[in-house]
Amino acid sequence: MVLLRPLVLLLALVVSDLHCLPWFINVSESQGPGTILQSFSFNCSSHTPTLELLHVQPPTTFFNPPSLTRWQGIYVGKMTLSSSARLDALTVNHYELQLRFTCGNHVMEGPLSVDVQRDPGRIQCAGRFASPAGEIIQVPETVTPGTRLYTLLLPGQGAQMSITSAQDPPYFPGPFSINGKGWLQAPSQGLKGQAQKVFQLQILVTFGQGRSCCGMLTVKVLPAPSSQVSFLQQAQNITIPENLVPGSKVVQVQARGFNVRYEILSPVPCRLFSIGRVDGVVRTTSPLELAQAPDAAVTRLRVKAFERLWPWASAELDFRVDVQSVNRWPPRCTPALLVTQIPETTPVGTVLNTFTCTDPDSPGSTLDYQLLFHSPAGAASLCLQDRVLEVNATLDCDTPGACFHHAASILVLDSGQPLMTTEVPVLVMVTPVNEFSPACVPRTFRVREDAGPHALLGSVVGKDMDYPHDSIEYSTPGGSATFAVDRLSGEVRLLGPLDYELQKLHRLTVLLTDHSQDQDPTCHRSGSCTITIEVEDVNDHAPECEPPFQELTIHTHLGRSMEVTRVSCQVPQEPQRLAFSYSIVGGNSRSQFSLQGAVLVHNDLMLGPSWPEQPHTYELLIRVADAGPSTPHLSTTATVIVHLVPWRASTVATSTHRATVTSMMTPLLVTDTEAFWQPEPWFVVVLTVTSALLLLALGWLLSRLLRGLAQVLQAPSKSTQALLLNSIQGTEGSVERFMEAPRMETPQAPSSVMSLQHFDGRAQDPRTGRDYLFNTHTGARRWL
Repeated sequence: MVLLRPLVLLLALVVSDLHCLPWFINVSESQGPGTILQSFSFNCSSHTPTLELLHVQPPTTFFNPPSLTRWQGIYVGKMTLSSSARLDALTVNHYELQLRFTCGNHVMEGPLSVDVQRDPGRIQCAGRFASPAGEIIQVPETVTPGTRLYTLLLPGQGAQMSITSAQDPPYFPGPFSINGKGWLQAPSQGLKGQAQKVFQLQILVTFGQGRSCCGMLTVKVLPAPSSQVSFLQQAQNITIPENLVPGSKVVQVQARGFNVRYEILSPVPCRLFSIGRVDGVVRTTSPLELAQAPDAAVTRLRVKAFERLWPWASAELDFRVDVQSVNRWPPRCTPALLVTQIPETTPVGTVLNTFTCTDPDSPGSTLDYQLLFHSPAGAASLCLQDRVLEVNATLDCDTPGACFHHAASILVLDSGQPLMTTEVPVLVMVTPVNEFSPACVPRTFRVREDAGPHALLGSVVGKDMDYPHDSIEYSTPGGSATFAVDRLSGEVRLLGPLDYELQKLHRLTVLLTDHSQDQDPTCHRSGSCTITIEVEDVNDHAPECEPPFQELTIHTHLGRSMEVTRVSCQVPQEPQRLAFSYSIVGGNSRSQFSLQGAVLVHNDLMLGPSWPEQPHTYELLIRVADAGPSTPHLSTTATVIVHLVPWRASTVATSTHRATVTSMMTPLLVTDTEAFWQPEPWFVVVLTVTSALLLLALGWLLSRLLRGLAQVLQAPSKSTQALLLNSIQGTEGSVERFMEAPRMETPQAPSSVMSLQHFDGRAQDPRTGRDYLFNTHTGARRWL
């Protein structure tokens, strides 16, 4: 051990910081005062550290306060044994030292556990017998000869003991003896009459091979007591709960006598109970946990009461202490919390979990399990069979409010007193499953063929048995150029034009896809239905008459009606439409013409002097309109010019000349679509400002051009006036020179007089500087 000390010190110096708390060290019981138990190194550069010993358990003075020295910049602490250290593994084999290290504001505490090891090579006597003062015992003078007075604690096997001090008469009534078990026995003659005497016995213990120890034992003989010791109460059974903490009072026994003391005779040693030597109070010395120590349920105690001065004056009392189990701990369950998630299609009887619970107070006891629902209250979707939680009913998430979290708890009760319970929270989350495909009812929509873009035809109403029922998206497979279905509302709207004559019936397949109805967001179901769209006929073509213009000449007879012509009209785009209405809307000033269906009839029923004798021409306008159920009623106008020739007596025969003139005027149905553009307000502002700036720039540029032109024209103004006067008074010779100009804008005249009539002004070209004559009316020029 001495050789290990430098190694321990060296190891402590190498370590720079203290990070190994707690420590466990073993010390031999043969180590004496000054022995270094442990060395530590500390790194504290900016402060002066301290190392303190706070306390020792069990309390003792065997350990010196720790020392702290500085060595090569490192603080080294040491724990040593004090001068009073007497380590004995049989007496105390474990010490707990609490140390505190302080470096400035940094404080660190830790325990140092010291285990005292037996040293087989070191034999010593134990107890007070081996102390310098020795052991003192008191015995009454009435003790029975040969009675065991004292028992020595032998440090090992095979020890031999003997009394080495003299026991000569007449002071000694007889010799005391000691046997191989270490029992000191009274002299065979007894101690009667030896009251108040003190016998000192020197005892030698030999262990073989020259190893031995010795001790002093002093025997005081007391006189016989003058009174008898007796207990006040009789034997009784005492029941106490197991949850009494150590040191709790169990019972107090009282005995009659002088200066009475108490001790427990049985069981020895007594690890569960102790008795006050003076007051006789029986107290617990350790926990009475029946689960850990079942043998503590019943303890039979034998208590002895004796007088302090006369220990042989004594009495004994037997009683039983029953420890009753106390229900202190609630049941413990596994799992302590259950949170699970199941789909709504989970079949009835599916096991969700099996609970395992035990009672720490009574591990083998039977427990009671109860299922309590919190939300929804009174739900029957779950059930508890013994310890197994199962699905009890069909779980449905397809109705509002049906798919929810089932919050419950498992109440576990034990059978102890008082009743203890444990509640295990249970949360079962039911998740939706997309079980059904959406569907819709086939419908038929009617729409006029003249309906405009974005016209609403109707709505497709889809239904899904999964909740939420309206989580449906609508679409048309492949798309449609004529119709569109709103993705969310299912509204069917018109995109392109319709033509009753081209297609009267449209069939549109609408695809329905559900969403948000399953725990998996990618799980979708789809369905479809067919929508029939019937196009209603709209009269969008006006009748056309053939020919559209007729010119006829008829000879009338007085008092007779005659057919003039038949108006033939039809709708080329709709040949099946044959119902028309005819009316004269113009030219029938004398009401001589009428229509019988499509036939124009002249009524010559006028008599008297008003009969016209000269031919007369009527330009009749006949309106031809649709007469069927289709709307709107479109119309056209046919023109019939009738030359009416009155009948004369000289007329041999009446003839009607009917001329049909094919007019080049073909009636046209003109549809004028006025398109307009309504720009954004900001664009109007920008356009206005830009236009204003452009106009200002053009105005400035025009003013500059006009100003320059005025300056050019102002210079030759005077010469122009002079030339004008000279041209008027000029001679023929000058005129002839004018004729030689290369640019002629008027033909040459044969004479000078004719030439002068063509020019009435003279001017100078500002670019070339040449003079020329000009005509202010015709603009003709002649260079000079």
